[in-house]
Amino acid sequence: MSLAINVTTSSGMVLAADSRQSYRNRKGMARVGSDTASKLFQLNKRVGCAITGIAFLNTEEGLKNISAFVEEFKRIEEVERMDVQELAEKLYKFFESKYNWKPMLEDLKVKIRKDLEAKGFELVGDFVEEKGVLKFKFKDRSGREHQGMGGVDRIDILVAGFNHDGSHQVFIGYIPGELKEKRNSKIRKKEYGASWIGQIDVTSRIVLGWDGRIFALPFVQEEMKKIGEEEIERQLRGLEYVINWGTMTLQDAIDFSVLMIKTTEAIQRFSDGISMDPGAMPGVGGEIDIAVITRDKGFIWVKKKNLKVEGKEVDLDQFPNLK
Repeated sequence: MSLAINVTTSSGMVLAADSRQSYRNRKGMARVGSDTASKLFQLNKRVGCAITGIAFLNTEEGLKNISAFVEEFKRIEEVERMDVQELAEKLYKFFESKYNWKPMLEDLKVKIRKDLEAKGFELVGDFVEEKGVLKFKFKDRSGREHQGMGGVDRIDILVAGFNHDGSHQVFIGYIPGELKEKRNSKIRKKEYGASWIGQIDVTSRIVLGWDGRIFALPFVQEEMKKIGEEEIERQLRGLEYVINWGTMTLQDAIDFSVLMIKTTEAIQRFSDGISMDPGAMPGVGGEIDIAVITRDKGFIWVKKKNLKVEGKEVDLDQFPNLK
């Protein structure tokens, strides 16, 4: 699954991502496939992107790595002329056209029904689909009603950079799901901050004080009926650490991003999910790729893994076809 982070400051932007690539084998078990995969990409001279989630997609030629799709996108689109929003929207639509997730959601409905029946539970009503997530109600053996939800594996996309006019933007998209603007230098109080995609639970708990699975807790669901999800989120924001993102130096932003990725990797090493949902995949690991984007200098690689032979890096300038 991996973890990718963007930190936007008044000095510029930082993009960072780990290199772990996981997949599901024929038995449906999650496995670590590689710790040398690329999750961070340059789209043009001023914009970069990070992609987490599904590592491979089916094509007529067989399974194809996500990084190959990014290169295909750059070949078929005039990326240099595009600003951040157009790049984000086109990249999102490109991957949405490549990922056939709707039949998988129908298969998931069948699986959920069978799982509930096997436990002696009863599905109440029908499934409700919201942004690629199935929500449903069921009764346990005692007749008590519960809320449930499920979804298919996602592709998470983060696009960040500077426009031709010098303004900056950040977008995050989920497939299935939607594309949302996270940062915009032209909107007050939306200029600076941090965003993350992938296995975000550790980072969310550290910075925000909670992660999204809190909404699956029964007492939170009860409160949602009384005051609504928006009010609960507003109150939970009181737990968030006060971090002055706008005054961060680029080095501070790099240090923060690396800390979150390494901390997530360490927690995953010693844990196996949470009590209410055990058996998590240790999806964060390998080298960390880092790039900065500034208004004046554009996209610059700070750290990018290279091919190696017995620990010695290979100069890719000698092999242009490998770039």
